[in-house]
Amino acid sequence: MRIAAVQHDIVWEDRDANFARLAPWIAGAAGAGAELVLLTETFSTGFSMTPGIGEPEGGPSAQFLQAQAAEHGVWVGGTCPEIAADGELPYNSFVLAGPDGTTHRYRKLHPFTHAGEHERFRAGEKPTSVEIGGLRITPFICYDLRFANVFWDAAPATDVYLVPANWPSPRRHHWQTLLQARAIENQAYVVGVNRVGADGNGLEHLGDSRIVSPMGELLATAAGVETMLLADVDAAEVAATREKFAFMPDRRP
Repeated sequence: MRIAAVQHDIVWEDRDANFARLAPWIAGAAGAGAELVLLTETFSTGFSMTPGIGEPEGGPSAQFLQAQAAEHGVWVGGTCPEIAADGELPYNSFVLAGPDGTTHRYRKLHPFTHAGEHERFRAGEKPTSVEIGGLRITPFICYDLRFANVFWDAAPATDVYLVPANWPSPRRHHWQTLLQARAIENQAYVVGVNRVGADGNGLEHLGDSRIVSPMGELLATAAGVETMLLADVDAAEVAATREKFAFMPDRRP
């Protein structure tokens, strides 16, 4: 499967502007042969914690992903603030929309308490793994990357981890290092896509998106500009790596 990671800027709290900006990128990714297109964390609003920023589950951001998936015949994913029917606070929800109308969701397990995300967003309950085209895919979101245990737990059912983010520039080396670490220790692909530009609070983001192989090799990387990364991933490569270097069975809880 060819995966595209779109490293993009975000217009602060302006969904329609972001939809208009991102549609050509998704079309370009599909034109380049991508079967799955990954956008950043909070692709439609920026990492805003403004009260009322949430939208209903299946709201405008999810509808945009679904429409793009149907139009281009690809899977499209990114995160948005979605309010479930049973609560007032939104989840930071990863929505993966398919060309046949199928939609999968993962809700961020670890709100970023350092920035107060836990006061504005609900925590999710468990990881989600889905199979698409013979590839087992597990999404996590930004701060989740710091928690190796959830990646370890999901590894037996994962060929590719997707990690959309709004990771700020002061900790860019953590982002780069942890993406490779999660690939190496779990012998799986990791696709990390981070935004560029300044958010509504003036916090800078430098992208540094990358696609990492099950051996930790950098298959595609990006600097601090809007761009698109492409790489072909193969479940057979994951299986072969795990068979050749069979250290995962030696893990202890």
